Amino acid sequence: MAKGVYGKILWVNLTTETFEEQELPLEVYQKYLGGYGLATYLIYKNTPPHYDPLGPEAIFGFFPGLLTGTSAPFSGRYMVAGKSPLTGTWGDANGGGSFGPEIKKCGYDAILFKGKAQNPVYLSIIEGEVKIEDASEIWGLDIIEAEEKMKEKHGKFIKTAAIGQAGENISLISGIANDKGRIAARSGLGAVMGSKNLKMLVLKGKNRVEMHEREEFLEWVKAYNKEGREGDPGFFKKLLVKMVPRLAKTMRRIGMGMAGPGGLMRTIYHNVGTSVANTLSAETGDTPIKNWGGIGMYDFPYAQSKNISANEIQKYKQKEYGCFSCPVQCGAILKVPELGLEETHLPEYETCAAFGSDLLNDDLMALFEINELCNRAAIDTISTGATVAFAIECYENGFLNKEDTGGLELTWGNSEAIVELVKKIINREGIGDLLADGTKIAAQKIGKESEKYAMHSLGQEVAMHNPRTFPSLALTYAFDPTPGRHTAASVDFIDIGPVDKFQEGFELPKNWKKDEDQKYEAQKLTTCFQQSLNSVGLCMFSTLFGPYPFLDLINSLTGWGLNISDIQETGHRIQTLRHAFTLREGVDITKNELPGRMVGDPPDEKGPHKGTTIKYKEFYKGYCEKMGWNPENGYPLKQTLENLNLEFAVKDFY
Repeated sequence: MAKGVYGKILWVNLTTETFEEQELPLEVYQKYLGGYGLATYLIYKNTPPHYDPLGPEAIFGFFPGLLTGTSAPFSGRYMVAGKSPLTGTWGDANGGGSFGPEIKKCGYDAILFKGKAQNPVYLSIIEGEVKIEDASEIWGLDIIEAEEKMKEKHGKFIKTAAIGQAGENISLISGIANDKGRIAARSGLGAVMGSKNLKMLVLKGKNRVEMHEREEFLEWVKAYNKEGREGDPGFFKKLLVKMVPRLAKTMRRIGMGMAGPGGLMRTIYHNVGTSVANTLSAETGDTPIKNWGGIGMYDFPYAQSKNISANEIQKYKQKEYGCFSCPVQCGAILKVPELGLEETHLPEYETCAAFGSDLLNDDLMALFEINELCNRAAIDTISTGATVAFAIECYENGFLNKEDTGGLELTWGNSEAIVELVKKIINREGIGDLLADGTKIAAQKIGKESEKYAMHSLGQEVAMHNPRTFPSLALTYAFDPTPGRHTAASVDFIDIGPVDKFQEGFELPKNWKKDEDQKYEAQKLTTCFQQSLNSVGLCMFSTLFGPYPFLDLINSLTGWGLNISDIQETGHRIQTLRHAFTLREGVDITKNELPGRMVGDPPDEKGPHKGTTIKYKEFYKGYCEKMGWNPENGYPLKQTLENLNLEFAVKDFY
């Protein structure tokens, strides 16, 4: 038996209600690692071009990373992958919590679905027994209600991943949730799951992957955790953590970035999580304001953003929590008596920005309520918030009226109307039906030039980070196989947690921040490493906290003897195949354009980005040349495909 992997995956045919265990050659794992690396290979090879992502022929699956299920720090992530019904491109969504490791405990490196069930069903894998079971009693329930029902039936130790009402309603901005609201949110894969009448996965296993050098592996884990462990942070460190959200104006004035020493970043993330950026990013120009049409320091200044700051949120915190094997624990459970919420998740930065700054909404109670609604319905908060912003601007400009909105007065900062609109979107009720598939489709239906208010990339609403703050994000937003995403790979954005300080031997060109050609190369190197990082199941935040035994853990787990060049080549292979999938589906990604507001076209006349316009199309051509892709049409060169052992894809382009 191979070390570090099981060497088998589970195929579930929902039409015939049959199962097949498939053994995979070791070389497949060595070429693709796990996670969406393995997903790209399996889905590309097993689907025809131009298929319907919501049809029974569509394949999607759950893919834990190579390190997921072990004690490797930050390795608790998994990927859901398939064709995105939202963009028509390659689709993937990253999830955390405790579900990914349970897939491994069930003895599989992946679980894939095809076909369509005649009626609502769920998949159960309980200590080796695989079943498709009737889901009629949980269909229509939110993800927390459904999980509680399943625990009554299968025991309290099960792990679940499910769609909520949004996925059941085939909302193209729906996701898949576990751990009472940890959502694999992007790409609309909740709609794919809903289209197959699949409500939930219920897992409970007790398997363990055999390691090549178990003692060595555990020593690396202990050494890393010991190095990063801290006791009580002390009075001054606690004071500093409280001060950080209040430094927004100072950071803007001096042009200070979001990076910091690994120890400090660990303390900040453990104590306040990603919401630390709520005030900082709004003030410095990183956060979109007023549907990308405003400027934080003028339209949503610190006097307002402080009302949704990390410090205000912390007043409701009951305890920290984190994903499986995470030593930082950046999540938290809150209690909000004002809303009758005994237990609810800390809203992440992206959620606070999408429903706060971007809507000029400083009502913290509304953010808590919306976060709970979206978690329970398993709907993407980035896309939902951006869609609400689109609707408000359409209302403001007369493309929607009170009759259209069912009486809701959609104005900036009107938190009561915003909450009600979110409920309508989740349930496809009234105007919610118009908006439930995101801004691109809503704009097509409304017409009347409403398209200019739809802030999306190929149909996916763009994340809550400004490319004028991180210029190479524009490349990622426009041209990554999963467009509109800040989690793909951007050399400027990942510089917050620099990879060259994370993995020994990884080096970026020394002058990449000033020399254009060297920046193209730096973007390629960052992209390739990021694909491998994602595919082994590590959290993207792991690079924030200093040196990590990345290769050491992989090799002591598997015995493969990989070096940094192998990791880069593997990442290059994964990204090229993700890209090839998108091109194979007929998406001419090279012609994609971002809304002018995002890239400073025309540029702001004042504020942090005064006079700034991002020339992302030129950057893409330089990046393509480094990746071995044709810069005119994005096609991977035949030689590149052959060099990366992707000969099976050559026929799709040559």
